Amino acid sequence: MDHVAQFHREVRAFEAAARRAIAPGGTPLVPSCPGWSVADLIIHLGAVHRHVDAVIRDRLPGLPDPTDLAVLGLPADISDWPHPDHAPNTGPVPAAVLDWFAEGAARLAATFSAGDPDAPAWTWSKEQTVGFWQRMQAIEAAVHRWDAENALGTAGPIEAAFAADAVTQVFEVMAPARRSWTQAPPGTGERYLFRRTDGPGAWAVHFDGDTVRLGGASEAHVELAGTASDLLLHLWRRVPADRLDVRGDRALLDRYFTLVPPV
Repeated sequence: MDHVAQFHREVRAFEAAARRAIAPGGTPLVPSCPGWSVADLIIHLGAVHRHVDAVIRDRLPGLPDPTDLAVLGLPADISDWPHPDHAPNTGPVPAAVLDWFAEGAARLAATFSAGDPDAPAWTWSKEQTVGFWQRMQAIEAAVHRWDAENALGTAGPIEAAFAADAVTQVFEVMAPARRSWTQAPPGTGERYLFRRTDGPGAWAVHFDGDTVRLGGASEAHVELAGTASDLLLHLWRRVPADRLDVRGDRALLDRYFTLVPPV
Protein backbone atom coordinates (compact mmCIF):
# COMPACT_ATOMS: atom_id res chain seq x y z
CA MET A 1 0.00 0.00 0.00
CA ASP A 2 1.46 3.33 -1.12
CA HIS A 3 0.35 5.60 1.69
CA VAL A 4 2.37 8.55 0.40
CA ALA A 5 0.57 8.51 -2.96
CA GLN A 6 -2.75 8.15 -1.16
CA PHE A 7 -1.91 11.13 1.04
CA HIS A 8 -1.16 13.18 -2.11
CA ARG A 9 -4.53 12.28 -3.63
CA GLU A 10 -6.58 12.87 -0.52
CA VAL A 11 -5.12 16.25 0.43
CA ARG A 12 -5.62 17.49 -3.14
CA ALA A 13 -9.24 16.31 -3.04
CA PHE A 14 -9.71 17.91 0.39
CA GLU A 15 -8.37 21.23 -0.88
CA ALA A 16 -10.65 21.08 -3.93
CA ALA A 17 -13.70 20.46 -1.73
CA ALA A 18 -12.68 23.20 0.69
CA ARG A 19 -12.28 25.71 -2.12
CA ARG A 20 -15.76 24.82 -3.41
CA ALA A 21 -17.17 25.30 0.09
CA ILE A 22 -15.71 28.76 0.62
CA ALA A 23 -18.20 31.39 -0.48
CA PRO A 24 -18.55 35.15 0.11
CA GLY A 25 -21.57 34.49 2.32
CA GLY A 26 -19.78 32.07 4.61
CA THR A 27 -18.78 28.42 4.95
CA PRO A 28 -21.07 25.44 5.63
CA LEU A 29 -21.18 23.38 8.79
CA VAL A 30 -19.75 19.85 8.72
CA PRO A 31 -22.53 17.46 9.80
CA SER A 32 -20.06 14.66 10.53
CA CYS A 33 -17.96 16.91 12.80
CA PRO A 34 -20.49 18.54 15.17
CA GLY A 35 -19.51 22.05 16.16
CA TRP A 36 -17.20 22.57 13.19
CA SER A 37 -17.51 24.29 9.84
CA VAL A 38 -15.41 23.61 6.77
CA ALA A 39 -13.26 26.56 7.88
CA ASP A 40 -12.53 24.83 11.18
CA LEU A 41 -11.71 21.64 9.33
CA ILE A 42 -9.16 23.50 7.17
CA ILE A 43 -7.45 25.03 10.21
CA HIS A 44 -7.41 21.70 12.08
CA LEU A 45 -5.96 19.62 9.26
CA GLY A 46 -3.51 22.33 8.25
CA ALA A 47 -2.17 22.55 11.81
CA VAL A 48 -1.86 18.76 12.04
CA HIS A 49 0.19 18.67 8.83
CA ARG A 50 2.64 21.28 10.07
CA HIS A 51 3.01 19.65 13.47
CA VAL A 52 3.71 16.22 11.98
CA ASP A 53 6.14 17.75 9.51
CA ALA A 54 8.03 19.40 12.39
CA VAL A 55 8.17 16.11 14.31
CA ILE A 56 9.79 14.34 11.35
CA ARG A 57 12.01 17.13 9.99
CA ASP A 58 13.29 18.34 13.36
CA ARG A 59 13.28 14.90 15.02
CA LEU A 60 11.23 16.21 17.90
CA PRO A 61 10.53 13.99 20.93
CA GLY A 62 6.84 14.91 20.83
CA LEU A 63 4.34 17.22 19.18
CA PRO A 64 5.32 20.90 19.10
CA ASP A 65 3.92 23.26 21.70
CA PRO A 66 0.50 24.29 20.31
CA THR A 67 1.23 27.90 21.29
CA ASP A 68 4.36 27.94 19.10
CA LEU A 69 2.96 29.89 16.17
CA ALA A 70 6.28 29.74 14.31
CA VAL A 71 5.74 26.02 13.67
CA LEU A 72 2.40 26.81 12.03
CA GLY A 73 3.96 29.25 9.58
CA LEU A 74 1.18 31.80 10.05
CA PRO A 75 1.31 35.27 8.49
CA ALA A 76 1.73 38.29 10.73
CA ASP A 77 -1.91 39.32 10.48
CA ILE A 78 -4.49 36.59 11.04
CA SER A 79 -7.17 38.83 12.52
CA ASP A 80 -9.70 37.79 9.88
CA TRP A 81 -8.83 34.06 10.00
CA PRO A 82 -11.10 31.46 11.62
CA HIS A 83 -10.09 30.94 15.26
CA PRO A 84 -10.47 27.49 16.88
CA ASP A 85 -11.85 29.07 20.05
CA HIS A 86 -14.75 30.51 18.07
CA ALA A 87 -15.90 27.32 16.34
CA PRO A 88 -18.03 26.88 14.41
CA ASN A 89 -16.60 29.61 12.19
CA THR A 90 -19.23 30.08 9.49
CA GLY A 91 -18.18 33.47 8.18
CA PRO A 92 -16.18 34.22 5.02
CA VAL A 93 -12.70 32.70 4.85
CA PRO A 94 -9.76 34.62 3.33
CA ALA A 95 -8.16 32.91 0.32
CA ALA A 96 -4.87 33.04 2.21
CA VAL A 97 -6.17 30.38 4.60
CA LEU A 98 -6.47 27.83 1.80
CA ASP A 99 -3.10 28.87 0.38
CA TRP A 100 -1.62 28.25 3.86
CA PHE A 101 -3.26 24.83 3.97
CA ALA A 102 -1.96 23.91 0.50
CA GLU A 103 1.57 25.01 1.40
CA GLY A 104 1.61 22.93 4.59
CA ALA A 105 0.17 19.87 2.87
CA ALA A 106 2.75 20.12 0.09
CA ARG A 107 5.55 20.46 2.64
CA LEU A 108 4.44 17.33 4.49
CA ALA A 109 4.00 15.45 1.22
CA ALA A 110 7.58 16.34 0.29
CA THR A 111 8.81 15.16 3.71
CA PHE A 112 6.94 11.88 3.27
CA SER A 113 8.25 11.37 -0.28
CA ALA A 114 11.84 11.94 0.81
CA GLY A 115 11.59 9.86 3.96
CA ASP A 116 12.31 6.21 4.66
CA PRO A 117 9.16 4.61 6.16
CA ASP A 118 11.37 2.66 8.56
CA ALA A 119 13.21 5.75 9.79
CA PRO A 120 12.62 6.53 13.48
CA ALA A 121 10.16 9.24 14.41
CA TRP A 122 8.18 10.05 17.53
CA THR A 123 4.52 9.05 17.37
CA TRP A 124 1.75 8.62 19.92
CA SER A 125 1.72 4.90 19.07
CA LYS A 126 3.98 1.95 19.85
CA GLU A 127 5.19 2.15 16.24
CA GLN A 128 7.84 4.90 16.26
CA THR A 129 8.49 5.33 12.53
CA VAL A 130 7.94 7.76 9.68
CA GLY A 131 5.80 5.05 8.08
CA PHE A 132 3.33 5.33 10.93
CA TRP A 133 2.75 8.99 10.08
CA GLN A 134 2.51 8.27 6.36
CA ARG A 135 -0.29 5.78 6.98
CA MET A 136 -2.00 7.79 9.72
CA GLN A 137 -2.01 11.05 7.78
CA ALA A 138 -3.29 9.38 4.62
CA ILE A 139 -6.21 8.02 6.65
CA GLU A 140 -6.89 11.32 8.40
CA ALA A 141 -6.80 13.18 5.08
CA ALA A 142 -9.23 10.69 3.54
CA VAL A 143 -11.71 10.91 6.40
CA HIS A 144 -11.60 14.72 6.47
CA ARG A 145 -11.85 14.87 2.67
CA TRP A 146 -15.08 12.89 3.06
CA ASP A 147 -16.17 15.34 5.80
CA ALA A 148 -15.59 18.34 3.55
CA GLU A 149 -17.38 16.77 0.60
CA ASN A 150 -20.20 15.65 2.88
CA ALA A 151 -20.70 19.27 3.95
CA LEU A 152 -21.38 19.99 0.27
CA GLY A 153 -23.60 16.93 -0.20
CA THR A 154 -21.10 15.34 -2.60
CA ALA A 155 -19.15 12.87 -0.43
CA GLY A 156 -17.40 10.23 -2.51
CA PRO A 157 -16.30 6.88 -1.07
CA ILE A 158 -12.79 6.19 0.15
CA GLU A 159 -10.82 4.06 -2.32
CA ALA A 160 -11.60 0.41 -1.56
CA ALA A 161 -8.16 -1.15 -1.07
CA PHE A 162 -6.96 1.79 0.97
CA ALA A 163 -10.14 1.76 3.08
CA ALA A 164 -9.60 -1.94 3.83
CA ASP A 165 -6.05 -1.17 4.99
CA ALA A 166 -7.43 1.63 7.15
CA VAL A 167 -10.00 -0.69 8.75
CA THR A 168 -7.13 -2.94 9.81
CA GLN A 169 -5.36 0.11 11.22
CA VAL A 170 -8.44 0.95 13.30
CA PHE A 171 -8.23 -2.35 15.16
CA GLU A 172 -4.44 -2.59 15.35
CA VAL A 173 -3.76 1.04 16.29
CA MET A 174 -6.72 3.34 16.83
CA ALA A 175 -8.97 1.15 18.98
CA PRO A 176 -6.27 0.31 21.58
CA ALA A 177 -5.14 3.96 21.62
CA ARG A 178 -8.63 5.37 22.07
CA ARG A 179 -9.30 2.91 24.86
CA SER A 180 -6.16 3.96 26.72
CA TRP A 181 -6.75 7.69 26.17
CA THR A 182 -10.32 7.59 27.49
CA GLN A 183 -10.06 4.91 30.19
CA ALA A 184 -12.75 2.87 28.45
CA PRO A 185 -14.38 0.04 30.41
CA PRO A 186 -12.93 -3.45 30.09
CA GLY A 187 -14.35 -5.75 27.46
CA THR A 188 -16.46 -8.68 28.63
CA GLY A 189 -15.92 -10.98 25.69
CA GLU A 190 -17.81 -8.98 23.04
CA ARG A 191 -17.12 -10.38 19.56
CA TYR A 192 -17.71 -8.43 16.36
CA LEU A 193 -17.31 -9.41 12.73
CA PHE A 194 -16.85 -6.69 10.11
CA ARG A 195 -17.23 -8.16 6.63
CA ARG A 196 -16.32 -6.39 3.42
CA THR A 197 -18.80 -6.75 0.53
CA ASP A 198 -16.79 -5.12 -2.29
CA GLY A 199 -13.81 -7.47 -2.13
CA PRO A 200 -12.19 -10.11 0.04
CA GLY A 201 -11.73 -9.27 3.68
CA ALA A 202 -13.27 -9.70 7.11
CA TRP A 203 -12.17 -8.54 10.54
CA ALA A 204 -13.05 -10.58 13.64
CA VAL A 205 -12.60 -8.39 16.71
CA HIS A 206 -12.74 -9.65 20.29
CA PHE A 207 -12.76 -7.39 23.37
CA ASP A 208 -11.31 -9.19 26.38
CA GLY A 209 -10.52 -7.03 29.39
CA ASP A 210 -8.15 -4.31 28.22
CA THR A 211 -7.18 -6.25 25.10
CA VAL A 212 -8.46 -5.75 21.55
CA ARG A 213 -7.82 -8.96 19.65
CA LEU A 214 -7.97 -9.05 15.88
CA GLY A 215 -8.51 -12.46 14.31
CA GLY A 216 -9.76 -15.80 15.55
CA ALA A 217 -12.54 -18.10 14.48
CA SER A 218 -14.97 -17.56 17.37
CA GLU A 219 -18.56 -16.92 16.34
CA ALA A 220 -19.41 -13.23 16.45
CA HIS A 221 -22.21 -11.79 18.56
CA VAL A 222 -22.93 -9.24 15.83
CA GLU A 223 -21.85 -8.93 12.19
CA LEU A 224 -21.69 -5.74 10.15
CA ALA A 225 -21.29 -6.00 6.38
CA GLY A 226 -20.67 -3.24 3.85
CA THR A 227 -18.14 -1.78 1.47
CA ALA A 228 -14.67 -1.18 2.87
CA SER A 229 -15.36 2.56 2.66
CA ASP A 230 -18.62 2.33 4.60
CA LEU A 231 -17.07 0.07 7.25
CA LEU A 232 -14.23 2.54 7.75
CA LEU A 233 -16.56 5.53 7.87
CA HIS A 234 -18.76 3.77 10.41
CA LEU A 235 -15.77 2.96 12.61
CA TRP A 236 -14.81 6.64 12.44
CA ARG A 237 -18.42 7.51 13.36
CA ARG A 238 -19.14 9.16 10.02
CA VAL A 239 -22.02 6.93 8.88
CA PRO A 240 -24.59 5.07 11.01
CA ALA A 241 -24.95 1.31 11.28
CA ASP A 242 -28.17 1.66 9.27
CA ARG A 243 -25.96 2.05 6.21
CA LEU A 244 -24.61 -1.48 6.80
CA ASP A 245 -26.13 -4.95 6.81
CA VAL A 246 -26.35 -5.87 10.50
CA ARG A 247 -26.98 -9.37 11.80
CA GLY A 248 -26.98 -10.55 15.38
CA ASP A 249 -27.24 -8.63 18.63
CA ARG A 250 -27.94 -5.03 17.59
CA ALA A 251 -27.58 -3.91 21.21
CA LEU A 252 -23.84 -4.36 20.77
CA LEU A 253 -23.68 -1.65 18.09
CA ASP A 254 -23.67 1.17 20.65
CA ARG A 255 -21.52 -0.92 22.97
CA TYR A 256 -18.71 -0.82 20.42
CA PHE A 257 -18.39 2.96 20.80
CA THR A 258 -18.39 2.58 24.57
CA LEU A 259 -15.49 0.14 24.26
CA VAL A 260 -13.80 2.37 21.64
CA PRO A 261 -14.85 5.94 22.50
CA PRO A 262 -14.45 8.66 19.87
CA VAL A 263 -11.83 11.33 20.56
